Amino acid sequence: MSTTTSHSPESEGAPEAGGTRPARLIHNEATTEIPVHLLFRDDPEPVSVPLAPAVVGRRRGTGEQPRVARRPAPARPAPEVDPELVERPARVLPGGAGVLAGACGVAGCVLTSWWAGAVPAPALDALGLPWSAGAGFGPAQWAAYAGAGALGLFGFGGLARGRTGRAWVLGLFGRYRGTVRRTGLLWVNPLVLRRRVDVRLRHWRSEPLPAVDASGVALRVVALVVWRVKDTARATLGIEDHESYLRECVEAALSRVPVEGIAAKGGGAVPPRPDAVGDALTRLVAEDTAPVGVEVFSVQPVRIEYAPEVAAVMHRRRIAALDAQNRATALTSVVDSVEDTVTRLTMRGLVELDDYERKALVKDLTVAFCAGRGDAAP
Repeated sequence: MSTTTSHSPESEGAPEAGGTRPARLIHNEATTEIPVHLLFRDDPEPVSVPLAPAVVGRRRGTGEQPRVARRPAPARPAPEVDPELVERPARVLPGGAGVLAGACGVAGCVLTSWWAGAVPAPALDALGLPWSAGAGFGPAQWAAYAGAGALGLFGFGGLARGRTGRAWVLGLFGRYRGTVRRTGLLWVNPLVLRRRVDVRLRHWRSEPLPAVDASGVALRVVALVVWRVKDTARATLGIEDHESYLRECVEAALSRVPVEGIAAKGGGAVPPRPDAVGDALTRLVAEDTAPVGVEVFSVQPVRIEYAPEVAAVMHRRRIAALDAQNRATALTSVVDSVEDTVTRLTMRGLVELDDYERKALVKDLTVAFCAGRGDAAP
């Protein structure tokens, strides 16, 4: 005779005779099996948990789709410019040194001509030089001419005038040689290439640039940018045209920042909120232009208008909203007038009305007041 033994969940956790006691487990539909003794350890071991899992599992039995964990977007890298390309002062001499060198070169040419006997007698008398028969034009005379002429050309050819708010970026054979910010008469090596840069505080009023508002409606924005060139080396040599780059940065910032402030009368344009829009635009443009040596102080929208393709639609929408607002205001005024009239007639005892007569009176007064407002309206 065979005996059937049923096993219950309680019997599974019971200790067996002559054997070791198995560890109890906690089962869950959304987790794996966790031994009980791991939950009550005195010295828990550190468990490494991934901070940003790629996929978050779904709960079984709920029909929920697996969710992908969102990782933070990487920071936008800043434009890279040659780190060695930094503005530094160029070596120049005072203008007096160039004038002196040029005068010495001219004097050398005159003396060489007198030495060769090429100066006529009247010119000798005017210059106060003694008459000389001359040694003729030989190699020595031509070498003296070359040296004196080169000295005169270098002396007078290197003279330059420095102005306030202007600078020169010097380059020799494709290499940066420094920046001249000094004013007055200077002598600069005539062999170097000079690029004039305006370092004054400047402002630029842009043409209408494309933008959008918080609802995605296309706009046209005119921005006022206050800026200056801070590092002349990077502004001229690190980029092709820093002014064009500034324009592109302003347009790119407008495409990223929703412009607010369109609440004009009749679909026109009004100044935006400078606190929200201007600060955001200034921060974005300043971050983009700082690596190329351009310092931006302020970017403020001064005019905002709808784009041509949506201007007519928004104008009609604005007119409809104003018309609805006027109708609501007029209706409220009529209802208040009717209520005041009926209340005053009743309280003074001029009329005694039941419900039907009150409704008829209210209807007649409403029609009369509405007709009166319609006749008075232009």
